[in-house]
Amino acid sequence: MYDIIVVGAGPAGMTAALYACRAGKSVLILEKETFGGQITYSPKVENYPGIAQMSGSFFADQLLEQVLAMGAEVEMETVTGVKAVPQGYAVLTDGGEFDCRAVILATGSRHRQLGLPHENELVGEGVSYCAVCDGAFYAGKNVAVIGGGNTALQEAVLLSETCAHVTLVQNLPVFTGEEKLLEILRAKDNVSFLTETVVAELQGETALEAITLDKNGEKSTLTVDGIFVAIGQVPENEPFASLVPLTAQGYFDCGEDCVSETAGVFVAGDCRRKTVRQITTATADGASAALAACKYVDAL
Repeated sequence: MYDIIVVGAGPAGMTAALYACRAGKSVLILEKETFGGQITYSPKVENYPGIAQMSGSFFADQLLEQVLAMGAEVEMETVTGVKAVPQGYAVLTDGGEFDCRAVILATGSRHRQLGLPHENELVGEGVSYCAVCDGAFYAGKNVAVIGGGNTALQEAVLLSETCAHVTLVQNLPVFTGEEKLLEILRAKDNVSFLTETVVAELQGETALEAITLDKNGEKSTLTVDGIFVAIGQVPENEPFASLVPLTAQGYFDCGEDCVSETAGVFVAGDCRRKTVRQITTATADGASAALAACKYVDAL
């Protein structure tokens, strides 16, 4: 039996594991896809204290190496649920189950889709959610980035370096990302901006050919070779709803202390309700959740 099992290996989960290991606890990290979570999609991180510039992948690799050196164990498993057992909890996965005294849920979130017809069919054929992953395929071509937050602006900066033209499409009157990123984009000749505009339709049968735009009821067509959707994240917390209440948006309804109403269950990172979702707030959550979990385990 482990002292603590961490579900999710993003910045929050791996920071939690780091703190728990340093406190002398046995720790298992369960991750279903990629170590580092969403941060691995960021080509350039410039707002992490003490490091002027790095890639998200570099940060994730360094954190994982640090956690493993501290003695944490890792398993690539998809967690399907958590149930109480006499001495703590059993974390259920698609490959079996693991017992522990406390659980930290750092499940993160996934890319939000536009919700348009044929969107899934066009993924990889003009529809993408990751410029780092797919941007090279559109070198010299025309693309659109859908969204107006930091992620969308970062994607646009990256794409503008190789694409013929980048159009930013934002449904709000203003862009909500950092002004510094906007300044970089405004200085580029191959970037244009559309506000108060939504994507109403994806055109093309087997590959994306154009998108239909709707600005206050006025329809227009933008011919593009690809679009990069960056309109936020969706939490995947349903398997744990019986343990921790969810908000209307599906986030864990827990505060800054990262302590849930279920004894021995803690949450950390983008999966919980919060107003700011940044790498710094994720790592802060990881530390808070781990220290609370360690205190709980020590008291057993």
